This record gives sequence, C-alpha cells and structure tokens, in this order.
Amino acid sequence: MSVLAIAFYLLATVTVFSGAMVILSKNPVHSVLFLILAFFNAAGLFVLMGAEFLAMLLVVVYVGAVAVLFLFVVMMLDVDFVKLRKGFASYLPIGGVVGTFLLVELVLIVNAVATRGAAAGKGPKVYGPEMSNIEDIGRVLYTDYVYLFQAAGLVLLVSMIGAIVLTLQHRTHVKRQDIHEQTTRRRKDAVKIVSVKSGEGIQIPEDINK
Repeated sequence: MSVLAIAFYLLATVTVFSGAMVILSKNPVHSVLFLILAFFNAAGLFVLMGAEFLAMLLVVVYVGAVAVLFLFVVMMLDVDFVKLRKGFASYLPIGGVVGTFLLVELVLIVNAVATRGAAAGKGPKVYGPEMSNIEDIGRVLYTDYVYLFQAAGLVLLVSMIGAIVLTLQHRTHVKRQDIHEQTTRRRKDAVKIVSVKSGEGIQIPEDINK
C-alpha cells in the first residue's frame, strides 16, 4: 500500500469519526472541537486531491472563523441545552421528511456527477498543467463569474452591517463624548458669573451640572 493510500484512509477515517462525534457528543464544546478536527482532516483530503485552494479555505475560513466563533459563542453564552432539547421528539416527523428530501437530492447529484460529470470524464475545461489550481480558480472566478462574485460580496457586506446595527445597543446611563457639542460650546454656556454678597456664601444653582 502506498503512502498516499495510507494517508487517505487515515484522514478519511478521522474525518468520518469526527463528524459522527459532532452529532453524538453531549457536550457542545466537545462537538465544536470535533468539528474543527473534521475540518482539518477534510483539508488534508483536499490536499491529496490537488485542490490546495479548497484546503486553504477550510482552514482559514471555516476553522479560523466559523468554528472558532461557534466555540466562543458556546463557551461564553450560558445556554440551557437541556431546555432546548425538550420537545425534540415532536419534531422528528418533520425532520425525517426534510432528511429524506436531502437524501434524495444527494443521490440525484451523485448519479449526475457519476454519469455526466467529472467522474465520467466530462469535467470543466482545464487551462493547462503549467497553471496551478489557485490560478485556474482565480481565472474562472474573476472572468466568467466576476459579477456574481461581487454580488455575493455585497450581500455579505450588507448582512454584516445589518447584524452590527441590530445588535448595537446604547446604554442610557453611560456618559458619552459629544464632539460636536464640545467644539461648538461658547463661553457663556460654560462660565457663569455669580454676584456673591459678603457673608452669605455661594448657592449652587440646580442646573450647574447640566
């Protein structure tokens, strides 16, 4: 058995095991850690296939951003998972129907790829062996699909701004700096001259702290 075959079976076994443990683990933190392990091993499989760009995306985007974000959310938020699991059995029929549809779609996709896709020798056009995988993807992405790529980036930007606006909360009891008010403030608004009679002291006005 060659070294590539040993690496493939090892990475594939760990990936399948990690994916199963993501579902079977009772601790959500352990589930996220197993998900990160599955992403790393899937990236290794992509490297064996010569798709180093997809491997880099798995490590940088999914492991470095999505999975770590899930981990921080699960660890920082006090989520009552026992309460969330209540009534889980009542959703099994709906979940079974959705799962059946997804299974049928996967079977149809696999059949189409095996009979008329890349597995049947009818894959997309390759520019040449002198180009790397990343250069091929960049050439197609920024020529044939450049408008769709820009539209996807715009959608992500709008969604990010919307999430920030929806979650941004201003506390009323916190004093904040108002630059416009400070720069436009005049002397008569900040200084008040009081005529004090001898022996009576100074009485602080009620609006002195406003």
